[in-house]
Amino acid sequence: MTVLVSGAAARSGNDHGRLWWHSRRLIAGLLLAACSLLPLLTFAGYPSPVELVKDTTSRLLAALKEQKSDIDRDEGRLYTLISDIALPHFDFDRMSIWTLGPYWRSATPEQRERFVAEFRQLLVRTYGHTLMDYRESKIRYLPLLASPDAQRVTVRCEVEQDGGNPVQLAYAMYLTADGWKVYDVMVEGVSLVTNYRSSFAAIIHQQGMDGLIQQLADKNRESDHG
Repeated sequence: MTVLVSGAAARSGNDHGRLWWHSRRLIAGLLLAACSLLPLLTFAGYPSPVELVKDTTSRLLAALKEQKSDIDRDEGRLYTLISDIALPHFDFDRMSIWTLGPYWRSATPEQRERFVAEFRQLLVRTYGHTLMDYRESKIRYLPLLASPDAQRVTVRCEVEQDGGNPVQLAYAMYLTADGWKVYDVMVEGVSLVTNYRSSFAAIIHQQGMDGLIQQLADKNRESDHG
């Protein structure tokens, strides 16, 4: 799945490729983070980041196995499972604010709501298309460096790739009133939220906020129809 970018053909192709790459790497990172076997970190009675991702992964994989026949008949069932089980643990409002940067402040409340909805749906669909590709990856986890009362942590790991060097991944999480949430993913030291910010800013500069939202909506509808 990609994000449709209109405009000049050359720039469109470049933006199209960049956004697809960002989406693939981001969702790969989200899946791999959920397989963590790091030592547990607890705070204020909430499940630790590791407890949270382990439980979420267990529930998601069990649901995928149990409902495989339904998913084979209707891909939308996969998206529903991901939305229900995994995505509540990501702070899409914060990710959206950081991704849009100054454009968030100038957007209307209605534009903000529409963007968050379409951005979230983009990630759901990308996750669905990459889920099976990465679930067998071998992961080496690095020490979790955080104090017992930490409210922000970074979970780091190395993911082995066939015929290539390990991919360095890191997951930024913070403690909210509802427990731990993911708000950014870093691949090889580069923030993917920051990369989305650059790509989306280019689109907004050309077509405005409504243009970006419409492109995301169009691509999401295209995915709905295969």
